[in-house]
Amino acid sequence: MSPDTLHSLLQGLNAVTWQSLTMIAVGCALIWLAVKKEYEPLLLLPIGAGAVLANLPLSPLVGEDGMLRLLYDVGVGNELFPLLIFIGIGALTDFGPLLENPKMVLLGAAGQFGIFLTLILALLLGFTHNEAASIGIIGAIDGPTSIYVSGMLAPHMLGPITVAAYSYMALVPIIMPPIMRLLTTKKERQIRMPYSQRNISPRTRVLFPIVVTLLVGTLVPFATPLIGMLMLGNLMRESRVVERLTSASSNEVANAVTLFLGLAIGSTMVGEQFLKLSTLAILGLGIVAFGLDTAAGLLFGKLMNVLSGGKFNPLIGAAGISAFPMAARVVQKVASEDDFENFVLMHAMGANAAGQVASVVAGGVLLALMGAGG
Repeated sequence: MSPDTLHSLLQGLNAVTWQSLTMIAVGCALIWLAVKKEYEPLLLLPIGAGAVLANLPLSPLVGEDGMLRLLYDVGVGNELFPLLIFIGIGALTDFGPLLENPKMVLLGAAGQFGIFLTLILALLLGFTHNEAASIGIIGAIDGPTSIYVSGMLAPHMLGPITVAAYSYMALVPIIMPPIMRLLTTKKERQIRMPYSQRNISPRTRVLFPIVVTLLVGTLVPFATPLIGMLMLGNLMRESRVVERLTSASSNEVANAVTLFLGLAIGSTMVGEQFLKLSTLAILGLGIVAFGLDTAAGLLFGKLMNVLSGGKFNPLIGAAGISAFPMAARVVQKVASEDDFENFVLMHAMGANAAGQVASVVAGGVLLALMGAGG
């Protein structure tokens, strides 16, 4: 065997670095979490696979014409994949609980407060305005919104922000309950709330996504792509006349796009760019944003309890984040621990649906504040 042949065979080994080995280990850890713990497996598994593939030595997949590079350029660089996923989310979301109790929209707004507090904290730590806004949006616990905003404002931070957003989504049942118990009393958690069981007409359900799109699109133009696709999916669901499109958007299209999105995000987790102190700061600030959003929703819930004369369960405020429907289920679980006959799930679902819309609006507000596309 000639020296040149031996050298070409050893090129891969010579290109191995400690950073690439570390990121391959991180990718394998994400795959393990997806398979063993079932933490957001639909996205963490392809993200982990993408990270492994991107860090293999001299991998042509991440080259200029490589598949992973093309997926990123086609679907993430122009925000196509997050928007397609939003159509599927809208097709799966029932806004009925919110329409039954419109005041829950206040909790959805309160549940985004931590985003802006974290933005200020990130600025104090030395991040740029665009980077701080991208970090803050993690607190919404809305993966597609985090990808959309960070992809426009700080694409170089897309990998750690996406991993943080989806990891914390998976950890909602672990992170939220301690905060909920800390900020509420047992008496407050035991408050029972009756259901109005208002009948929401099909006309109202169809008009809701149209009105929301027109209103938000006019007041917060930067949120138009996000809210437009979310409400398009919901309009298809509620119209009951395009069931094939609704089914495809929430199943086949969403599944395929999720796979491609995960691989593209994973491909950005190259060791030399990912393994920095700033990555640890992003992960830390992300969980701070999550905690602050949860706390803000709870505190506003306590205010609503006072204004209602003690008839509003403050736990429902914790569902004002966008992790739909996980946050609402966690609220019900915590409430039932102190009173197993206390059923607050539908109220929490209303706040959670409001949080879904509010997180999109918050993303648009951040883009407007940062002058994205200007």
